[in-house]
Parts: sequence; C-alpha cells; structure tokens
Amino acid sequence: MAHQSHISTAFLLISITILFHSALLTTAALVEPGYKYNEKSKEGPEHWGDLKKEWEACKNGDMQSPIDLSNKRVQVVPITSREMRMHYKPQRAILANRGHDIAVKWQGDAGYLDINGTHFFLQQAHWHWPSEHTINGRTYDLELHMVHVNTQPDGTNKTAVFALLYKYGSMPDPFLSKLGKYMMEIHEEEEEEKSIGVVHPLEIKMGGHMHYRYMGSLTAPPCTEGVIWTINKKIRSVSREQVKLMKETVLKYYAKRNARPLQHLNEREVQLYRIAKSKNKY
Repeated sequence: MAHQSHISTAFLLISITILFHSALLTTAALVEPGYKYNEKSKEGPEHWGDLKKEWEACKNGDMQSPIDLSNKRVQVVPITSREMRMHYKPQRAILANRGHDIAVKWQGDAGYLDINGTHFFLQQAHWHWPSEHTINGRTYDLELHMVHVNTQPDGTNKTAVFALLYKYGSMPDPFLSKLGKYMMEIHEEEEEEKSIGVVHPLEIKMGGHMHYRYMGSLTAPPCTEGVIWTINKKIRSVSREQVKLMKETVLKYYAKRNARPLQHLNEREVQLYRIAKSKNKY
C-alpha cells in the first residue's frame, strides 16, 4: 500500500507540473510584446526605438504614423478619381486575443484592395482604443485597421491599411455585435483564438464617400515605413459596452489604451479622395 501511495503521489506531482507548465505556455503566448503604450514607462512609445535595433525606425523614421488629419494640410483630389477598389469575398476566420489587441484573422483568400492597379490582399483587422489618427485635433473612441499585404518579387511585403474611426453613440457597431459572444468566450475561457466561421469583410460597414490618403508606417514596432494609409472620413458609431468588452479581453497592460501618440507630419502630403463607385459598394 505504501508503494502504491508513493506512486500516486509521484503521479500527482507530475500532473501538477505538466499543468503548471501548460498554463505558463498559454500565458506566455499572451504576454506583452516587449513594448507598452504607457508614456511614462521605460518601454513606452518614446523609447520603442531604443528597445531593439530592428525598431530604430520608431525614433529615426520621418514617415511615422499616426498623424493628425488637418483640413489645413489636405490636398483635395478631383471626385473623378478612381484610384481605389475593394474586391472582398467570404472566407473562414478566427478571432484572436493577441494580448495587446483583438484581431480577426482570415484563414484564406478574403480578397484584396486595389490601389492604382496594385492588389493588396486582406490579412487581418484589429482595433485600437482610443483612435490613433485624429481629425482636426479630435481623438475618437475607437479605430479599426484592416491590414493588406502585397508580396513583392523579392519576397518582401508592401502594406496598405484601411482605417475606420468610431465615436460612442446610441447605436452599437453591427460587426462588433456579431463578434461579441466570441470575445466573451475568449475572455471567460482564457483562450487565445476562437473560430468564428465564414466572415465577409464587407460585414464591416464602411460607408462614406471620401477618404484620406498618406504615406506612413506601422503604428507599433518595428514601425516599418512605406505603408499606404487610407482613413475613411465618415465616423461610425460604437457602444461603450462593445469597447469595454474588448478592453476586458486583453491583458491588463493594454486595457486602458493601445494607441500610439501622434507623430510629426514632416512635410508629407495628405490627400482627400472621393470614393468612386464599384461593384462592392460600402
């Protein structure tokens, strides 16, 4: 009996150890990515470029994002411009808790954004709170980034981001309403990802007929430049409860904010386009 007791105790200890390491691995997948948004932190936005050599653009770049979209510096493009088309299609997707944000990641070809004849294929969409870009100095409550990539012959990628700004209102955002139950499950079950079935990107209600365009960078390390930014001029509505749910889902480090401060324009041009009609209306 004593021998069996020792075996049982040893088995219990091994099981606890395995569970403990499993928990650590799960937690490790959601730990902060080596930088923070707290401006008082040594790992805050002002110090991103010093944390890693690969992140030097965060402090040395002269085409950094986000920026303020001021009417004083906007160049209005004739309404006959037909420089952008959306060609999206339904595709299976997952909802991911990335620790610092919530993202929808399409698992196959979900279509592309055509900018002046170049196809940028949709990869994922994620949210920042409050907004990173501002319009005439105004900060909004939420910002959505739809990230698209064009792979070059040399294997490098060019990135184009389509952004939407939201303010608190009485009407919740329909797309976030659809994702709400999955966010609750991820939060309650402490999971990293959840399949959300087939999602058509056009379920993200974009609307509006005008958008801003400028050349910038990724808004988080490594702050890579050469990103084509398109920001919808129409401001959409989101409920406080929807934003609160996203904040509660991510790690506590990012519950308050996950938005980079404004960057210097440095003589860059900001254009304002009127969106031409296409078969994919939005």
